[in-house]
Amino acid sequence: MTPTTEVRRAGDRAHTDIRWLDSRHSFSFGGHYDPANTHFGLLLVSNDDVVKAGQGFDTHPHQDMEIVTWVLEGSLVHQDSEGNNGILYPGLAQRMSAGTGILHSERNDAWRQQSGVDVHEDDVHFVQMWIPPHDARLRPGYEQLDVSDRLDSGELVVVASGMDKHRDDRAITIHQRDAALYVARLQPGSQTTLPESPYAHVFVARGQATLEGTGDLDTGDAVRVSDSSGQRITATERGAEVLIWEMHAALG
Repeated sequence: MTPTTEVRRAGDRAHTDIRWLDSRHSFSFGGHYDPANTHFGLLLVSNDDVVKAGQGFDTHPHQDMEIVTWVLEGSLVHQDSEGNNGILYPGLAQRMSAGTGILHSERNDAWRQQSGVDVHEDDVHFVQMWIPPHDARLRPGYEQLDVSDRLDSGELVVVASGMDKHRDDRAITIHQRDAALYVARLQPGSQTTLPESPYAHVFVARGQATLEGTGDLDTGDAVRVSDSSGQRITATERGAEVLIWEMHAALG
C-alpha cells in the first residue's frame, strides 16, 4: 500500500501552561479534548513537558497503561507505591507498567548550593508517552536502563518494545506485543529509515530533519505515517533527536 502522512506542527498542539509546568499535547489530554484527535495507532499520549526546578507531579494513580518517559534535558525523580525509585536523565530509558493500579510521583529536584542555601534552578524537559498493554490487569512494574553508548552511534536504537523480533536488542520491555519505540540522535546530514509498519509516529524532539516524501520538520513537529515503508529521515545542519513508534495495531 502507498504510505500516507499527516504532519502535526509543534505550534498546533494543545498547550497547558501553569506556574510550574509547560506542557504540549500531541493528543487529547486532561481538559484538552478533541474527539478527532484521541490517538494514533496504539499511541494515546505524547506529552512534551517542561517542569520547573523543585516542582513536579505529586503522587497520583494510574491503571492499565504502559508509560514510557524519555528525558531530553535535566533530571526527573520517580517514586512509586511498589517501592521503585529512580533518577531519569538524558539517555536513560524508563517504563512504568500501571497494571492493576499504581501510585507514583515525578519531580524535578534540580538544585545547587549558594551561600549554604539550596537553590532550585534547572528545568527538566521530557517526553512522556502512553500506550495500552496487550492484557489488562497486569501486575504493576518498573524498568530503566541507560542506553547512552548506543545512542552515540547515531543508529536507530530500540528503546522500548514488546515485540518478539526485539527480544535480544531492546533496552526495556513494554507489555504491548504490537509496539516499539525507537530513538535516534542524528548528526547533521546523517539519516535513518522508518520501520515498516501499518502505523508509525515520528516526533522530532530536538533539532530539525527532513522526512522523505513529507518535507521539513522542526523541533516539536510530528508525523503520523500510515503504511510506513521505510522512508528516510535525514537531519539538517542542526542535527536531530527523533522518537519513532512502530505499531502493528490500532485502538478501535
